[in-house]
Amino acid sequence: MSKRIGVILSGCGYLDGSEINEAVLTLLHLDQAGCDVTVFAPKQAQAGVVDHATGEAVEGAERDVFTEAARIARGKVSDLAAADPEQLDGLVLPGGFGAAKNLSDFASAGADAEAHPDVVRLMRAMHERRKPIGVVCIAPAVCAAAFRGTEVHPTLTIGDDEGTAGALEAMGAHHVDCPVTGVAVDEVNRIVSTPAYMYDARLSEVTVGIGKLVAAVVSMA
Repeated sequence: MSKRIGVILSGCGYLDGSEINEAVLTLLHLDQAGCDVTVFAPKQAQAGVVDHATGEAVEGAERDVFTEAARIARGKVSDLAAADPEQLDGLVLPGGFGAAKNLSDFASAGADAEAHPDVVRLMRAMHERRKPIGVVCIAPAVCAAAFRGTEVHPTLTIGDDEGTAGALEAMGAHHVDCPVTGVAVDEVNRIVSTPAYMYDARLSEVTVGIGKLVAAVVSMA
């Protein structure tokens, strides 16, 4: 029977939504593993819009996270609010600044960040059911925020950036340094993370780490 894996996207574009390469590589590796994938996104306005050609914020512009995520999912996206942990065997969150802006407020709040309520609900429900969670790039910060204040202290990686790692530690997580082609596997909490574009990495390197993350999530599902 195919493993049923949920993928949470945060928009479309690494500066204000999901990192497209990370999202597509996640979907590719899950497909190659024979998984039945459901893409989720919250129905809400983005925290901001960025011109990806200039890197500058576009004042007054508005985009919807769900609508933008549909660009990557080829229209096949479901409302995160309706995600049912009983219908999933595993969960993966690609990175991109949307994870730190739309799925949490980590981009602005840092160590005081809070995760989106539907992300908190789903992540905690998956953990309670011993179902694996994979987090890519900056998404470990979302994971740390989701479990803040609980007895769950996940071991995570965002690469080797000391400032970001310190923020994760302040939220109650344990950080480990990890190369772009590697993964950090928390066997106790069944959480897997890989740094991806937390490094100035090549696409050929990013796919290796994400491939290992997907393989670990699927094996635990």
